Amino acid sequence: MFKNLFRKKEVSKDEAFFAPMTGAVKKIEDVPDPTFAEKMMGDGIAIEPTEGLVVAPCDGEIIQVFPTKHAIGIQSESGTELLIHIGLETVALDGEGFETFVKQGDQVKTGDKLVQVDLDIVREKADGTITPMVLTNGDMIDSVEKMDETESVAGMTKLLHVHLK
Repeated sequence: MFKNLFRKKEVSKDEAFFAPMTGAVKKIEDVPDPTFAEKMMGDGIAIEPTEGLVVAPCDGEIIQVFPTKHAIGIQSESGTELLIHIGLETVALDGEGFETFVKQGDQVKTGDKLVQVDLDIVREKADGTITPMVLTNGDMIDSVEKMDETESVAGMTKLLHVHLK
């Protein structure tokens, strides 16, 4: 009756990642920036957002909030590291148009509010609003299955299914 009571929690080898933003789902290869399109940082997916709310795509820990607020790093409960890079060349905005709601070390659940971004400011002053979501520690990943979704709802639409080594 109590034999499973003290067993360590096993970490799943499969993991789902949900949309960090609402908008049109794009292939990472279609991002007009070679760093992302050529997967230099890792594989992933992108969203052309229609709303400025960025949410957690998984349960995990915030491992980095860039000082310019344009990007957030998350480590999932199973150790997968994920970067959400809001817009292109948005580092140059130096935080203008971005409001963060988390800090490094915070624990988050899928759908938790991370950042609010003013998409009009990004459209006017940066190179675009397309937002890559990249798996940055590919050495842990055996395979990535990308869903066939063309539209996403922040925190609700499953975009990636990852099988870990």
